[in-house]
Amino acid sequence: MDTLYTTVHYWLVDHPIISQYEWKPNQTPGASLLFLTATVLTYLTLTLSLHHFPGGGLLPTLPSAALRLITAVHSLILCLLSLLMAVGCTLSALHQTPPHHPTWPICFPGGGQTPPRGPTFFWAHVFYFSKILEFADTLLILASGSRARRLTFLHVYHHAVVVAMCYLWLAAPQSLFPVALVTNATVHVAMYAYYLLCALGIRPRWKRLVTDFQILQFVFSFAVSGWMLRLHFTGSGCEGIRAWCFNAGFNASLLALFVDFHLKNYANKKRLSVQDNSNHKKAS
Repeated sequence: MDTLYTTVHYWLVDHPIISQYEWKPNQTPGASLLFLTATVLTYLTLTLSLHHFPGGGLLPTLPSAALRLITAVHSLILCLLSLLMAVGCTLSALHQTPPHHPTWPICFPGGGQTPPRGPTFFWAHVFYFSKILEFADTLLILASGSRARRLTFLHVYHHAVVVAMCYLWLAAPQSLFPVALVTNATVHVAMYAYYLLCALGIRPRWKRLVTDFQILQFVFSFAVSGWMLRLHFTGSGCEGIRAWCFNAGFNASLLALFVDFHLKNYANKKRLSVQDNSNHKKAS
């Protein structure tokens, strides 16, 4: 076990590319406002164009078997990548946490004392690019021809704004992001595992749990944020507090949208099911 842990720790934390990572504005790949803006605008433009002009020939017509295969491969890649990021960031945050500052993953020391370098920030960069890779989720929805049923404002809004959030994690750098990264990546392991199984023709009965986990991560995030704010106002301050305000507002909006989605897709269905059973009993 010690050998396995040492090997994993080397490849996810101690490898020179990871341990010596540093975010340099306008030098590191993706580390510019121009890149961020162009990426998000391109995503929104393509999504709106494909959604409103489905017959424009921008997307090739794929057989259902090919589309399922592409979805399965895409879901498998993101499921494994999410697991890798969750483990990598956890080990990196533990490794980078100073002995005299055990709350480092929650509250980076303020006043410019926390430059965005080291393995924890490397995994934040991987996470940032993974959110761009997730744009393919939208293309797969559009290619499936089920836009009216599946492509929602929540989906597009989440995919577009989360990239900006991840950029701020690194550019600020923002306190608390290691916790947010690990929890979000863990939820995505379950989510993409579900999509993978669906693409393989298996319909797991725990679809609702995926939405429940997503809502739970936001509630957990607000709870830990309270701890971070306490450290910020009672200590020397936490780095990236303005970026955290953006992050908190984004999470609040997502929580409201996910709760609304949950009520529309599960609570209403349960109510209708109960009514149907009641009517059936009366008819009997």
